[in-house]
Formats: sequence, structure tokens, C-alpha cells
Amino acid sequence: MDEDRGIPKHPWDTCREVPAIEDERTPWKMLKLLKTITLCVVAVFVFGLALCSKATFLLLITLSNEGTKTLPAEQKPVALLCIGCALITSSVLLLQKSLWKACYKSSKMPDKITVAMVLFFEFLVAMGAAILTIVAMPHLDIVTNVTILNGVAVLSALLQAITQCTAKERNRFLVPSIFAFLLILLGYVLFLFLYITKDPTDTKMIIWVGLAVGGSILVSFNWWENYLRLISENNSSVFLKALCKDVKKCQNMLHILSSLLRIAVTAGVLGAYVPLAKMDWYILTSIPSRETKMIAIIIGVQLISSALCHWFSLVACKMHALRRCFILPLHLASLAVMVLFIVPVIVYYEDYRISLNGTASSNFTGYCNEVVDGRNQSLNGSVFPQLVLDVTHTLCFLDMSKIFDIGMLTGSAVSWWLGLVLATLHLWFLSLYRIQRTQDLFVRRLYEGGFLEQSLLLNTRFDVQTTQKRKQFKPLDTVKVFLCATMWHETYDEMMNIIISIFRLDKYRPKVEEKNTDVVFETHIYFDDAFNDVPGSQGRHVNEYAEMLVIILREVYGVFLNMDRGLFIKQEQIPDQKIVTTPYGGRLVLTMPHGNSLVVHFKDKTLIRHKKRWSQVMYLYYLLGWKLSTKYFKREKHNTYILALDGDTDFQPAAVMLLIDRLKLYPLVGAACGRIHPTGSGPVVWYQKFEYAVGHWLHKTAEHVFGCVLCSPGCFSLFRGAALMDDNVMKRYSTKSSKARHHIQYDQGEDRWLCTLLLKQGWRVEYNAASDAYTNAPEDFKEFYNQRRRWGPSTMANVVDLLGSATLISQRNPSISKLYMLYQLISLAASILAPSTVILMIAGSLTVLLDIHPSVALVLAVIPPAIFLGISFKIKADTQIVIAAIMSIMYAFLMMIAAIIIIGNMVKDETILTPSSIFLISLAGFYLITAILHPQEIGLVVFGLIYLISIPSAYMLLAIYSMVNMNNVSWGTRETAPAAGAAKQEAAAPQTNAQKAKSTITRFFSRAKCCRRLCRTGSTEELIVSQDIQTMEATESEPQPQNSIVEDASLPEEEPSSRRESAFTCPNQSWVSQLQSLSDGMRLREHTLDVDEEQFFRELTARYLEPLPENKKKQKNMTEKLKDLRNKITFVYFICNAFWLIVTFTLQFLESTIFIKVPKIDFDLEFTGEYIYIDPVGFMFILSFVMLVLIQFIGMLYHRIYTLIHYVAFLDTEPMAINDEESIDLDDFSSGTMV
Repeated sequence: MDEDRGIPKHPWDTCREVPAIEDERTPWKMLKLLKTITLCVVAVFVFGLALCSKATFLLLITLSNEGTKTLPAEQKPVALLCIGCALITSSVLLLQKSLWKACYKSSKMPDKITVAMVLFFEFLVAMGAAILTIVAMPHLDIVTNVTILNGVAVLSALLQAITQCTAKERNRFLVPSIFAFLLILLGYVLFLFLYITKDPTDTKMIIWVGLAVGGSILVSFNWWENYLRLISENNSSVFLKALCKDVKKCQNMLHILSSLLRIAVTAGVLGAYVPLAKMDWYILTSIPSRETKMIAIIIGVQLISSALCHWFSLVACKMHALRRCFILPLHLASLAVMVLFIVPVIVYYEDYRISLNGTASSNFTGYCNEVVDGRNQSLNGSVFPQLVLDVTHTLCFLDMSKIFDIGMLTGSAVSWWLGLVLATLHLWFLSLYRIQRTQDLFVRRLYEGGFLEQSLLLNTRFDVQTTQKRKQFKPLDTVKVFLCATMWHETYDEMMNIIISIFRLDKYRPKVEEKNTDVVFETHIYFDDAFNDVPGSQGRHVNEYAEMLVIILREVYGVFLNMDRGLFIKQEQIPDQKIVTTPYGGRLVLTMPHGNSLVVHFKDKTLIRHKKRWSQVMYLYYLLGWKLSTKYFKREKHNTYILALDGDTDFQPAAVMLLIDRLKLYPLVGAACGRIHPTGSGPVVWYQKFEYAVGHWLHKTAEHVFGCVLCSPGCFSLFRGAALMDDNVMKRYSTKSSKARHHIQYDQGEDRWLCTLLLKQGWRVEYNAASDAYTNAPEDFKEFYNQRRRWGPSTMANVVDLLGSATLISQRNPSISKLYMLYQLISLAASILAPSTVILMIAGSLTVLLDIHPSVALVLAVIPPAIFLGISFKIKADTQIVIAAIMSIMYAFLMMIAAIIIIGNMVKDETILTPSSIFLISLAGFYLITAILHPQEIGLVVFGLIYLISIPSAYMLLAIYSMVNMNNVSWGTRETAPAAGAAKQEAAAPQTNAQKAKSTITRFFSRAKCCRRLCRTGSTEELIVSQDIQTMEATESEPQPQNSIVEDASLPEEEPSSRRESAFTCPNQSWVSQLQSLSDGMRLREHTLDVDEEQFFRELTARYLEPLPENKKKQKNMTEKLKDLRNKITFVYFICNAFWLIVTFTLQFLESTIFIKVPKIDFDLEFTGEYIYIDPVGFMFILSFVMLVLIQFIGMLYHRIYTLIHYVAFLDTEPMAINDEESIDLDDFSSGTMV
């Protein structure tokens, strides 16, 4: 029998229908182009900003030189003060950031010895920097000033050599470090020799030179921390180890103390060297405007360019462009500054020589005496020639016509520059993880404004790199990811999407036992209510949806198994898989083609509690409570993640890896969600496409930037195991709903409630815009309304819960502040007042359309929604939806007509400054700009028109429907039959003869189809036909109102077997034989469950998941409580809206006395002489709207930048498509991708 496994059962039927497997949505070519452009832009910015920073700093030093004439002597102290500002600006910024962290987060106090050591070194560095730049460098030439700053690497080069000598392995960069140290020393020797031998009697110059050398050596102590860690690791000294640990642990407090010390020392040197006591401070205000502008521009450019260069350097490192966009631009910046200063000097000197035409001596000394020093001190002409001559003056003490002077000066400059290059040579070979944090890459948060590129290069982490460094690169801990999908009544296409996504991920990260991988995946699908009774069978069978899933698994498995095989090549057969009977129903265990596991759990609602939240409780306790904690996986909880999925989610492997990056990068992130794209067709889906886009573009990004995301949707979110297992999270999530509000908060939006529990425990919830996932959206108006009927009240309940605990959450959660909670309060108030706001908008439209008084228009606008609200308490839910649909169409036409009239009035009146036109133009422009910043989704702007004309339906009619039907806690979507109670009531209703005949015929054919399917078909088409018949049978009669239903809608109860007469007995006597007969080409071997695991599930069911007994009395009591809660909340909700309308109505009557006068302008933005009158309430509403939009826009910009950074780094370190994986070496993934 086993020998026949290699022979296809139907060798003549080899043609296949292969579903779409490749990534057809992601524009990889455009993204590669975007990556190239981004890296080029970052490299140019790093180079340009470093050039500006250094050039302006050297200009300030040149202007403070005693012999320069651009600034008069009495104004030169101002230039020295600007140099001091450049030195302390970074310390001020670090102090502000550290103080904020000390107030916002916990900061530990260091030991006294640690404080003393750190402050001692900081004192030396601050003293050296101030002496070097303020005292010594103004007396040196420009070439020396450009390159002596490279000499600050002298101690770093020495410590590198010492660190590598103390290491036990052979290292690669010991020789370059020794040469770097020697070259820097050579530069100092040549510099001293040149200046001292030029005029040995000039005592002052000797002092300046000595101060320059001593200051630069003191500055080189700045990066001692970079080598302390490695020296302490290779040394047995307990003191060094304790010092290193304490410095890292108490970094924030040390930054505060060191910043204050640096500011004080710099100020002290300025006070001692610059005669501030005798200085006439009137000079600061009496400097001529031209000099004032020049100094302001120079110091402004210096400060801004230094801070921006530091930020762009961090961006370059985060993008994994360390060599292209960080090291190379910074090394070239010193050379570019040299060229920038020396070339104009040479050009001006040559022009002078040409102008003499041989009539006089044309040596450099004569040029200095005649042109440079003999010029006037006025700035009547251009500033640039004066600055060039000032730079030339610093070189005048040398005789540039002598080869000796030029050689000595060039030798010292080249020695210093090459010394810095060799001292940072190890950076070219530095190995980085894609998820490398900035604090792990840079030793200090501080940058030095005076010598920016040196501080950035030397501040980068130093590692002892051996000759076999890549093989010894420390791997990251392997991450275990459980993919957990919940299914119920998904269609064939929806199931196909998620199964293909799972198999695609299996191919992307194959499970290789003999090698360490960065990520290991295991998939679990939890199929709710999968069993039903079948006449003539001894056991329960799985329903048609479960059968469909097994067939899809077989089809997709075969496609992926033989994906690379041609049509006429022997096809590989699917290996045997396992089928297991469990205490909760059954289980199908598959080993996918590349080694990862896929387990389908079929749940029997008679054995275990059903519905989505309880399926989540089931896999949380099974995977985290049993497998992780007690059975298989003993590793740390922080390295175990759960990817929550819906049964129709379509995603790419890259989307999962991007979410994993967020959790690996930040240990306090408890959950991260991706960008959800609704799929489908029709106007309802088009509306949702734009609504989802706006929600993710603005709301989620603002939440991510200013606080935390409040809802990580269950269709595609990654959760940290440690966060879910934290106190008051998983335990409380398994709480049974016992109060009316529990049904709304716990069961109607379970993903939002889980995030609420995480936020309360101090975990951060994030949003990753580059992680795309696709899920089917409701295409029917009724299904859409029912879905939002669940989401709306649950969202409000969870936000109110968070606001009620605002003080506790802001103390416990470091990412949430009270200002952020205020933002959420304003957003909640805006959502509550949305219906009345829409009514005011409609009233404005009626005013424009009918040319009537605003008060009359307001009354007319209130009447339709008020009538709809009143009758909604008396009519069925389905009837409410029909009325809402009709009103939505009418309002859409009204909105279109009003928009056309507003545009026409703008043209007619030649003004845009009216409330309606301002709102329309600003809203359209705002959405357009936002869409442009999302180029991949810019096409969604087309659906913005549908979104705008649907505002009355979505924000007024839907709000009324959600509030009135709040007591209906049924799921509302994917329901193929009415609730049991409704079915029984409908069955009791009298039927006509025609209806009875139709019902009898339908039941006959439905049983025939069912029996034929169960006996052995394996045909997907027949499954779909049977599904359609069941749907038709279920929808023959309209269900009763569900306004008081407590439980979810379920399928009609099966009739007792005694009332059924089956024509024959089905041969499949159990669900096992049923699925075995369906799995043609994929044999299912029956196995037994492990004894310990079986006992676990029995205990879990008894404790948390026992099916709820049907208690009519309790259900009736809960129904009344839900109605009572509905009435209370609805009363408060609509009273608030009524109050808002009454206030507006009253102010319209008083418009002659209470108003805000705004001048009217035309299209040329010129005053027309007329005024527009706006009531204060309307003005405050517009102001609040503008503030919210502005906050969201700023958050969106910030989030877009960091999304781009993450995505560029991802593109540089991960394969871009599934086609590329054949050429990927698994070693690239063995330790978390590195460069």
C-alpha cells in the first residue's frame, strides 16, 4: 500500500488551478527606487550639514582672531560668546531630555565613586574643549584649525590598542589602531616644530600652541566609556566591572550632572578669558545691523546644522547605511571644509599676482602686508571677500612660498586626518542587527558642536573584531511566534487567503533543526462551532465550513509542495498527516512542506465554550500557560509572541517580520498592529477603504506618537507573551460577562478590551504602517451597520474606562501622559457630539440650498433624525437599517448639491473666507496632502468623495442605530441563520400552501445534498452549493427583532432524531472517517492525544471554558439589564447632542449681539471691505477641529519618517519577495539579519 504513495490516484488529471501566491500588491521596484533615493538624500544631508557645522564654527574662530578685520576688536568677544554657545548647546539639549526622562520615568541614583569618576572625566573634557576652541584656536592658522580637531582621537586610538591587547583572541584592527596613535602623535610633533621654530622668542605663541595640544588631549578623554566595557570584560577587576554596570544603569542621572558641569566649566572659561566684567554690554545691541545679521546667521547655521547632522547620522545608522551615509560623508566633510577655505585663498592670491603683471614683488608675504592687513575695516561691499581675507590673515605668519613651511603644515594636517581614519577603520566592518537600538550603537547621547564629525565617529560602539568575526557574531535569541487564527463561517476565498499566507510564511522561514534561526513559526487555527449532528451516524460530524477548510488545506499543500516542478515532472505526493480526537472536539495536525507546524482545532460547542473571545482564551492558556510555561518551551516569555489573525486575513511574510522588529526593538512594547486594508467591492467597501485609510493615516499615527495605540485589531496584531501573561491581563480577559456593561465592553470589542488591559499594566501598544494586511470588509449595508453597531459602543466603553483610570495609567504607563488622556477626552467628546455636528452641517447646507434663515434650516435638519430616533425604539432592527439606507441616499444627494452650491457661491462672491468654504477647502486639502505622503495609497483619494457624502449616514444615522440597538449583543456579521428563539417563533407562524410546498421541496433537496456530501464527495463546488442551500433555507423567513438577544445568533437547533427519517445510513460514522474520506491525496492518520495534554484541556474546560448552560430566567434578567443600560446611555448621549443644538440655536437668535467679526477676503487674499459674522460656539468648534487635525498631522509626519527609516533598513536586510528565497543562505538568518 505504501509503495503506491508515489503514484497519483488520477494520473490523467494532472492539470491544476493554482491560486495567486506571489505578492501582487507590493510595488517592489518602486520601493527599491525609494530606498536608493532616501539613502542618497541622507548621505547628502549628513555631508552637507557636517560641512556647514564645521565651516561656521571655524568662521567664528576666525572672526575672533586678533588680526582679522571683519569684526572690530570691541566686538570680538561676541564671537567668543557664540563659540561658547556652540559648545554648550548640546549639553543644554541633553539636560532638557534627561530632566524630562527623570520626571517622566524612573531614574536611579549612581554611587558616589561613579559620580566622582564620571564628573572628573567630564571636567577634563569640558575644560579641554573650552581651552582649545575659545583660547587657543583663535591664534592658529585655518589649516591647523581644520585638522587639529582630528587629533582628539589620540586617546581613543591608544585605548583601542590596549583593549585589543587585553582581548584573548587575535584581532583585526590592532595594527591600524597603533598606526593611528603614531600618526596623531606625528601630527602633534610637526605642529609643535612648525610653530615653535618659526619664532622661538614668541612666548605667547608657544603658550597658545601648548594649550592647543593640551586641550585636544583633554578632549580625547570624552569617549572613555566606549572602551571601559571591553576592558572590564577582559579584566578581573571588580571595581571596573561595578563602575561599568553603574554607569549604564544610572545613565540618566549622570547625564544631568555631567551636562550641568559642562555648562558651568564652559561658562567659567569664558568668564576667565573674555573680560566680561569690563565689557560694555551695550555692544551687544549696538553692533551694526550688517555685522549682527552675519553673526546671527553664522551661529544659527552652526547650531541648527549640528543638531540636524546628529539626527541624520542616527537615521543613517538606523537605515543600516553605516558606510554609505555615515562614515564616508563624515570623513569627506573635513576634506571639503579644507577645500572650502583654502581654494578661495589661493584664487584671491592668484588674482592679486595676475593684477600686478610682474611690476612688483608678488610673494605671499607682500600680499599679506599690502592687501590682507592693509585693507579698510568697513563692510560696505560683499562680506565674502572680507571673510576670505580674514582666513588668509591666519596663514600670513608663514611664508607660503617656502616648501618647508608648506610641507610641515601639510604633513601635520595629513597625519591628523589619516590618524582619525585609521582610528575609525573598525566602523567599516562593524556588524549590526537590523533592530539595533541607538543606545546600543552610540555610547553617549551627547554630540560635540565644536568637532561634530569626530564626536559622531568616535562615539560609535567599538568591538574587538577577530579575524573570524562573522562566525563569532553573537546570535540573538530565537523568537517563537504562534500564529493564532479564529474561524467560524468564512467563505472559500477567505479561507484560501489565510491558508496561502500561512504556507507562504512557511516557505519564507523554513524550520531547519540543525541551524539556529532568528524566528520559528507555529500556526494554530481555532474553528468555532465546527460540529453538528448527522442522522444515521454514531458520532457528530464537522460542518461544511470545516470540510471546506480541509479541502483547501489539501489543495494549497499540493501547490506549495510542487511549486517548482514542471507539468511533466513527477509530482511529489503529500505526506501523511495526523488527525486526533480531543476533549474539545478534534484536531488536524499538519507538517507544512518546509517543516513548520499547522494545527487546526475543531471546537464542539457542546464540549467547550464557543465564540471568538473564548477561542482566544483557549489558545492563550494552551500556548502560553501550558506549552510555554510547563511543557515544551522553557525559554523566556519575552521571546515568545502571538500573532492574532482573523479567518480571512491575507498577509505577506514581510509584514510579520516588521511587527517582530517592533517587539524585539523595544522590550516594553506589549503589542503592535499593522496597516489593515479592507477588500471587496461596492460603495460600502469603497467608503470603508477611505475610512480605514484616514483612521490609520491620522488617528493611529497620532496615538502611536503622542501616547499609545488604544486598539490593536485582532485581525492582524502581534502580542508579546510576557505582556499577555502579566497580572490582570490574561486572567482578567478570561472573565465571564456578568453585568450588562461587560457584554458591551468585553464581548463586542474583545481586541480593544485586551489592549485596555495591556495599557493599564504599563505595556505600550504600537502601530507599524509598513506592515500591510488585507481583510474582507462588509459589502452589504446591513452587515456594515451591524458590525459598527458592535464597534461603536465597545470603543466608547473602553475609552471611558481608560479615562476613568487616567491618573493610575499615566503613573504606571511611561508612554501615556495626562495631556494624551486630555487628547482622548476631546476626541471622545467630538465623537459623542458627531450627530449634532452633522445636523448643523445639514442645516448649513439647507441654508445655502433653500436660501432660508439658519434657525429655520436648523429646525428642518433636526426633524428627520429625531423621527428616525423615535421610531427606532419600536421597529425591527432590519427595518431601521432599511430606513437608514434610504435616508443615507437622500443625505448623500443633499451633500453633493450643497458642495456644488458652496463652490458656486465661492466663484460668485469671489471669496473663500466663509465658514462652509473654509471647512470644505481645508478638509479636501488636508486629505489630499495626507494622501500624497502615502504614495502607495494615493489612489484612495478617489473614494474620498463617497466618504464626504456619506458623513450624515456614518456619523449621525449609524450613531442612532448603534445607541438604540446597544442591548443587542449578537455578533451581527457572518450569520447564516437567525437566532434560535427567532427561528422557533418564525416556525410557529402560519404558512400558506405555496410556502409549505416550497419549504418541503427545499428541505428535501437540502437533505439529499447534505447526505451526498457526507457520504463522499470531496468536491468544493458541492460544498458551496450545500452552503448556499442552507443559507437560502435560513433566510426563507425574516428573523424577528434581535434588540434583546443576549447570546450571539446561532444556527437553528437540530430537530430531534426521532422526528427525522433518513432514507439510508451515511457510511461515515464519525468526523474522523468523514475528513479521511475528504482528504484525497493527503492521508490522515488517526493518532491519540498525549495523556498530560488531554488532562490539561479537561482542567482548562472545567475552570474557564465550560459551555454556558441555558438559563431562561438569567437571560431574561440580563435582557432587561441591557435595555436599562441602553436607555441610560442613550438618554445621556442624545441629551448632550440636544444641548449642543439648543446652544447653537439660541446663539443664532442672538447673532446681532454675540458674534465674532472676521474680515472677508477675495481670491487674491485682499480685504473686500465686508465682514463675516461667526457665533462663538461655532468658532470654538472650528478651532478645536483645527487643533485636532494639526496634532494628528504632526504625528503623521513624525510617524512617516520613522516608518521610512524602518522600511529602508528592512529592504536592505531582508529578501523582498518569495521568489528570491531560493538564493538565500540560511546563515543570513542565523542570528537576526546583520550587515
